[in-house]
Amino acid sequence: MKLTIIGSGYVGLTTGACLAEVGHHVMCVDNDARKIETLLAGKIPIYEPGLENMVRKNVVSKRLQFTTSTEEGVNFGEVIFIAVPTPPQPDGSVDLSFIEKVAREIAVCLDSYRVIVDKSTVPVKTGERVAHTIRRYAKAGVEFDVVSNPEFLREGSAVDDLMNPDRIVIGGNSDRALALMQKVYEPFVAPVLVTDINSAELIKHAANSFLALKISYINAVSEICEVSGADVEKVAEGIGMDKRIGRSFLNAGLGYGGSCFPKDIAAFIAIAEQLGTPFTLLKEVQNINTHQFTRFLDAVREALWVLKEKKIAVWGLSFKPNTDDVRSSVAVNIVEALVAEGADVTAYDPKAMEKFKDLPVSAKVKLAESPLEAARGAEALIIATEWADFASVDLAELRNIMRAPLIFDGRNLLDPTAAQAYGFQYRGIGRGTLPVAQG
Repeated sequence: MKLTIIGSGYVGLTTGACLAEVGHHVMCVDNDARKIETLLAGKIPIYEPGLENMVRKNVVSKRLQFTTSTEEGVNFGEVIFIAVPTPPQPDGSVDLSFIEKVAREIAVCLDSYRVIVDKSTVPVKTGERVAHTIRRYAKAGVEFDVVSNPEFLREGSAVDDLMNPDRIVIGGNSDRALALMQKVYEPFVAPVLVTDINSAELIKHAANSFLALKISYINAVSEICEVSGADVEKVAEGIGMDKRIGRSFLNAGLGYGGSCFPKDIAAFIAIAEQLGTPFTLLKEVQNINTHQFTRFLDAVREALWVLKEKKIAVWGLSFKPNTDDVRSSVAVNIVEALVAEGADVTAYDPKAMEKFKDLPVSAKVKLAESPLEAARGAEALIIATEWADFASVDLAELRNIMRAPLIFDGRNLLDPTAAQAYGFQYRGIGRGTLPVAQG
């Protein structure tokens, strides 16, 4: 099939590359000419494992192409995916101006039947508004259908998530459109759930909000563990062995961040309020997430007394491992808080430092070339992102180069007993504080 993706950001590019990989002919559209030039050269502006090779391979095979022309894209594809940004507004609701603009652009280019697919995460009833907008601006008599097809991609494993999905959700009311969507996903082996458009749109917000709820739940439990002397890792393991609950997203830490969870939860709260059904549970999820961050910083302040002029190493800048995405990163929030109190911060991240350089706070932060270089002479080490590289660092060498043996493990990445044995005072999440081993 010939498919068009409008928007070549994280979701659009990954979706386009994977659809090309299974044999479709895909045209990705973006209004950023520099980005299109980069993509045509087989390079990508983001780090995502496996994606660059997939893009390069399918550009060479001519199954994947790029353009800045919406008209060219509309003329090309039988199915047109909208994958443009849906940023949050100050009140937590979603800015749908990009969606609306693309809907108008598609409308004026339509001259024959197309399926228009909302791939971006959007509030319920957005599909109805997209259809209304296209109908208003399109030529009289031109046929089209609007479908919702939410994405469930996790940064850091997005290619595998799309190539091996656990479910495919298609929301639509037209048999003609649903038949074409079934054909799009025919190469993928996964359960397909067909719903109405509104249900499909709600599924994505409800799913992300539930995952964030699990994170906030175990973080609330972690505070009880610290006070009672329990180990949250063991508690989470015991909870997760229940098949009805599962172990995933029960990792206590600094809280959730990134470009999806904070935005989607705020949006779902706003959607519920607009519909007259306040979602107070999700407000508490937000409160717990904020409290977890504050509680961690309070522990750092308590141990160091005064942060001003203290040399602090921070391992991790991306919001999660295996990505260079620093948007709404809790690790970056920590750096900003430390700098605001006058700390001398040196940071390291395996992939995110170039993106971090674009942030205002970067001017006040030293960037190191390795985890050990960042920790040299430090009076405290904060582990803010759970990169696997950090777990394998030589603790003996780390102890030798640090000025003071103090580790704040915001992701429970290290073995507390091993850290203590090497002379560290260790503080994790929900594990309490382990003093330096004696003897």
